Amino acid sequence: MAEAHQAVAFQFTITPEGIDLRLSYQALSQIYLSGLRSWKKRISRMRNRVIKGVYPASPSSWLFVVIAILATMYMRSDPSMGLIAKIQEHLPVSSLFLSVQGQTMLSVLVFSTLLWLSLILTLRFCLKLLLSYHRWMFEQHGRISTTTKVWVTLVRLLSGRKPLLYSYQTSLPCLPVPPIKDTLERYLESVRPLLSGPGFQRMTVLAAQFENSLGNRLQRYLKLKALWATNYVSDWWEEYIYLRGRGPIMVNSNYYGMDFLYVTPTSIQAARAGNTITALLLYRRKVNSEQLTPSRVPGTVIPLCAAQCERMFNTTRTPGEETDVLQHWQDSEFVAVYHRGRYFRLWVYKAGRLLSPREMEYQIQRILDDPSPPGPGEDRLGALTAGDRVPWCTVRKQYFSSGVNKRSLDCIERAAFFVTLDDEEQGMMGEDPVGNLDRYAKSLLHGKCYDRWFDKSFSVVVYKNGKNGLNAEHSWADAPTVAHLWEFTLATDAFQLGYTEDGHCKGEVERSLPPPQRLTWDIPVEVRVLCVSHLGKHHSKQHTWGNTILNSTPDSGSICDRDEKSLMCC
Repeated sequence: MAEAHQAVAFQFTITPEGIDLRLSYQALSQIYLSGLRSWKKRISRMRNRVIKGVYPASPSSWLFVVIAILATMYMRSDPSMGLIAKIQEHLPVSSLFLSVQGQTMLSVLVFSTLLWLSLILTLRFCLKLLLSYHRWMFEQHGRISTTTKVWVTLVRLLSGRKPLLYSYQTSLPCLPVPPIKDTLERYLESVRPLLSGPGFQRMTVLAAQFENSLGNRLQRYLKLKALWATNYVSDWWEEYIYLRGRGPIMVNSNYYGMDFLYVTPTSIQAARAGNTITALLLYRRKVNSEQLTPSRVPGTVIPLCAAQCERMFNTTRTPGEETDVLQHWQDSEFVAVYHRGRYFRLWVYKAGRLLSPREMEYQIQRILDDPSPPGPGEDRLGALTAGDRVPWCTVRKQYFSSGVNKRSLDCIERAAFFVTLDDEEQGMMGEDPVGNLDRYAKSLLHGKCYDRWFDKSFSVVVYKNGKNGLNAEHSWADAPTVAHLWEFTLATDAFQLGYTEDGHCKGEVERSLPPPQRLTWDIPVEVRVLCVSHLGKHHSKQHTWGNTILNSTPDSGSICDRDEKSLMCC
């Protein structure tokens, strides 16, 4: 409660003498600095929108066009072929307010701006046409055709200026709609091994009937959607493949990422958590400021879509009766932390600045040293996110839509990401490294079924011996996007932030930091019973998940994704 009183900006007391107003200048300073950080981010986003909006040109190229037009007019030449005079005739400006020379200058600016925008659209269209070229896929190694060489040169010329993360988004070609005939041929080819002779003949007849009746009409609808949608299938894929699934997302959808296999930068849990959280927030800063270089097809100049990076942080999947919903917030200044059945809110900014890794470690150690026990039902609360979606939706509406439960749930869902401080030791170690690696993978995949928050875009797990890993929700992005995040995190943790000789994070600590805020709950008996029943179901199924086969390389973090066959459950 003392920290809560310190956070109040002002207090007033009504006395017989009047109103006694007390201002907390420290709290007001925090409010001012937090608002200043928010406005800096808004200005940065506006600046990036302008730069992206004119790509592949640059904002400064507008000035070059204006100067070029003025220079040609100074030489008694009209590059507009009479358009500047036409614009001057229709200017809604009276000669009383602007001289003839001023009107001419304004007309030149309008014409130059229109010419500049036309050039941008032309360059963008040319870049989209170039990126639609596909023959480069079929070139033999070391024997590249002249056409492809010219194509590579043109692509580099049009995208030579350093692009932002989302600069290519408006220049990427749309996903083409395949002809219905090709779709049906591929379908028949896929079901041929599964059907007998008469069965395949019947399926061929049904496919022909579908093509000549309903299929053609559906194909027209699909082409109509492709005209105005950037990708005609991505929203349906997200909804019907992921969000409409009513079964548990734990194991069935979520995937995981591992730490270095043979190297652990530090064995101090709080220190590893401090550096990991800092590295993740540095990556978020790069995403928000769009400083990341756009990903490309390996070995080529072909840029890849970066849309999946938009919902990497501050995102959660909320359950629904028929379909779930992905909720994303523009910003979050805290992370949610779970330790020994308790939930905490850890503020990662102080006076508008990101806490240093040493301060992060200090705050994490406060959580580890906190002796308070979990509240009734609090320790098993995460099991709700591991079970079927409809019961979780019902419980959420009934017991978490108001009061203290809603406030605490909002803290978890609005957090930048979720952190679990695990009491176990994991890793490929000991006399049975293969078995321990398997247990490490299973711990990241499902843990105890209640000590992860499977609805968050990703949850970081830091073990007692300093090993770490993550568990990622699948609907918002595929594994390569999370792999890039995790590789950056591991590299920044080990090679940029580093540790002192005794294994602690580097930096100084401001001892006046307020302690992490413990989240409180009022969990009724009905919810506790449901959590226990979920755990009973999951533990009874664990023996069917079998051995985990890992596709990893020595001394490197690995991402294991069910859809990419790097994780196989027998």
